[in-house]
Formats: sequence, C-alpha cells, structure tokens
Amino acid sequence: MSKVKGLPVLDLEVAPCCPPLTERALNVEEAEVAARMFKALGDPVRLRLFSAVASHEGGEACVCDISDVGVTQPTVSHHLKKLKEAGLLTSERRGTWVYYRVEPSVLAAMGRLLAGAAVV
Repeated sequence: MSKVKGLPVLDLEVAPCCPPLTERALNVEEAEVAARMFKALGDPVRLRLFSAVASHEGGEACVCDISDVGVTQPTVSHHLKKLKEAGLLTSERRGTWVYYRVEPSVLAAMGRLLAGAAVV
C-alpha cells in the first residue's frame, strides 16, 4: 500500500496589475505598481537574474545556479531582494540555499499590460 499522497492542483487566476495600455489611461496606483516592476527590470543584472529564474527548468532556481552574472554574491543578493520587493519573485529557503521563482501571474500581467501596445 502506497502512502504517497498527491498534491492538489491550484487553479491560479491571473491578477493583472493593470489594464492594457491601449485600453485606458492608468490610474495612480496602477502606474505605481507597473513602474515598480519595470524599474526593477530596468537594471541589466536584475533583468538577467529575472530571466534566469523565469527560464530555469522546473520554474524555480537555486541562487547557487543563477549567481554567475558578473557581480559579487552580495550584489546578487541585493538585486534579488529588489526583484522580490517589486513583486516579481518569491523565495523559499531550503537548508543553506534559497530558491527563487517568478510570481505565478507576473509574466502574464506584464504581457497583458503591453498587449495591443505594439504597432503593426
């Protein structure tokens, strides 16, 4: 008899920060949320770290696997903290390592914000 218990599947609903830019003008709160996200990604090191986490196999990455971005470990930690503060990443400590993952709705929300803004 197996004692392995399956985990429930979460039905995550995307909670976008803002409407598409072409839908209507952003209000103050929406603009502040979007600006925090884009400001955090405006730094090349942060963008590389975010990309490394987002594209990592399994949807999460150990800090030990993504810290080779050309800066010192304390600087990597600082940038990861900024990404967390902007709501772009979450983290979980497992033993001595910290694992990061992209917030479930972040990529969809950012994509929705920019949807329709591209000129064809």
